[in-house]
Amino acid sequence: MAFSSVLKIADVDDFINPSQECIKPITSKLDKHEKYNHRSQSEKVKISLNDCLACSGCITSAESVLISKQSKEEFYAILDKNQRLQETHQESRMKTIIVSISPQSRAALAVNYNLDINQIGKMLAATFKKVLGASYVFDATFARDFSLIESQREFIDRYCSSSPCKLPVFASACPGWICYAEKIHGKFILPYLSAVKSPQQIMGSLIKDYFANQIGKRPSDIYHVTVMPCYDKKLEASRNDFYNESLNAADVDCVLTSGEVMEIFNERGCVVVNGTSENLDRPFVSVDENNEVLTHDGGGSGGYLENVFKTAAAEIFQLKIQNMIYKTVRNKDFREVILTIDGKSVLKGAIVYGFRNIQNIVQRMKRGKCLYDYVEIMACPGGCLNGGGQPKIDLDSNLRLHLMKLEKCYNSAGEWLDGSDSYKARKMLYTTYYDKSQSQNAISVKW
Repeated sequence: MAFSSVLKIADVDDFINPSQECIKPITSKLDKHEKYNHRSQSEKVKISLNDCLACSGCITSAESVLISKQSKEEFYAILDKNQRLQETHQESRMKTIIVSISPQSRAALAVNYNLDINQIGKMLAATFKKVLGASYVFDATFARDFSLIESQREFIDRYCSSSPCKLPVFASACPGWICYAEKIHGKFILPYLSAVKSPQQIMGSLIKDYFANQIGKRPSDIYHVTVMPCYDKKLEASRNDFYNESLNAADVDCVLTSGEVMEIFNERGCVVVNGTSENLDRPFVSVDENNEVLTHDGGGSGGYLENVFKTAAAEIFQLKIQNMIYKTVRNKDFREVILTIDGKSVLKGAIVYGFRNIQNIVQRMKRGKCLYDYVEIMACPGGCLNGGGQPKIDLDSNLRLHLMKLEKCYNSAGEWLDGSDSYKARKMLYTTYYDKSQSQNAISVKW
């Protein structure tokens, strides 16, 4: 497993290799008898993802930590339990399994199975429903619509605010970046974070609230699985803020990475069939007039900067931008775009991917030299299409060419809230981040 790297390790990089272990000692005290028998003061113990988030040291590396609820094994357990209940005619006790697939995962799986973006949607819908027992399969692009619209609204409100506003606004859809921001920089960076939920968590709110009512199910009877491009989404789904006490249910019950989905298909003997007639379910699917699944402009990480920038240019400055012109600042993962009027810069944004570039932008902030208005930040180099949970390519393959194929594949592709400014809209579409740096003395990131 490969979480984004915020670990103090000698060969630290933007990804954690499976062989690298968490620097925090995971121990439990033994009584005197056990100490005598084991001749040891401690032993390794199993921790959960919530334990990991609560830890003051770091986000954890892979194999030394057993993830009890965010794993394909847990998914198997639910599938097998449903099958036993069905065989014993106890269907009323079965979980309704709903799968939401991110557009980045859809693109990666399409490339790996050599299918186009619409064929892979049909294949995934058919496999999850007919072979694995899911009841519904949705495309999560619909939830990104909500996330982008709210991000646009939030930025324009901050930019035009008469009171002192916190600019730049940092996108908050990447949980690896959020964990780093909360734990390392705490209250310094929190005012600049977007409060809009990620598409994964908005999808969870839609499924467990709106859609549960539509199909007459209690939220606690729904088992919501998301397919995501990175392992950090497991960390995000396990946050206490994303457990709805009133519904007695988490927004997302299990996160599977794109690579794990391929493993599940192999382990469960799922035959990948091209040309199946099964479609992704409505209403959570964005399609054009030809019934083809849509995606967003602005790249494989969701297009936050591009959508916010174009909307702000139109609404604040009455300028319609057709094509965004980016300038490379440090490397291909650090690019900026500037809107000028009469030779004066009036709006400035940046795309910042990878922790090396993230550290650079934060240091600019601390020196008062970050002049951007909006920054799209993602922990993984190359953004979400190159997430740590995506299917791995051969080491001899051309990574740049692979990412270009993913990008090409990716790009081919309100009443429920009681009004945009309602209490329910704030609850379902926004979240809160916290200063976790006070007890933070263990992390020392070395680049």
